[in-house]
Amino acid sequence: MIKNAPYKFSEFVGVNIKSGSGNHLDKTYSSTKQEYEYINTRDSLIKEKVKLSKDDLLYIHRKAVDLGLWNWPEKMLGDTTGKAPKYFLELDYQRKKKIIEIDAAYNTNPKLKDAAMELIKTVDGVIEDAADKQNK
Repeated sequence: MIKNAPYKFSEFVGVNIKSGSGNHLDKTYSSTKQEYEYINTRDSLIKEKVKLSKDDLLYIHRKAVDLGLWNWPEKMLGDTTGKAPKYFLELDYQRKKKIIEIDAAYNTNPKLKDAAMELIKTVDGVIEDAADKQNK
């Protein structure tokens, strides 16, 4: 099944993730540009260069495959106030890209929301781990 998947790791280019509340993005990361920006606990904008290893990217790709990302809708939004945490995730491949946008107020499909939030947390964790390793 994985060999016939529409998105193959051999064609994986990179990952982009953004998060924040409403339209205000507190955290952004681009693996192709190796740019990581976030607001720390003192409300200061921190900019770092963070490189993900091939193993990191493979882990993200496999997690997306395991959770069934390719079958998810592009938008999973439920917030009408603009105050709920919002996440934007893009996995880029040579011939395709998969983009999802989800907010914490999405409640149409709880299992789908849980899977999406698990993938978001996984990607965030991989980036945080890579940043920690590079800052030692």
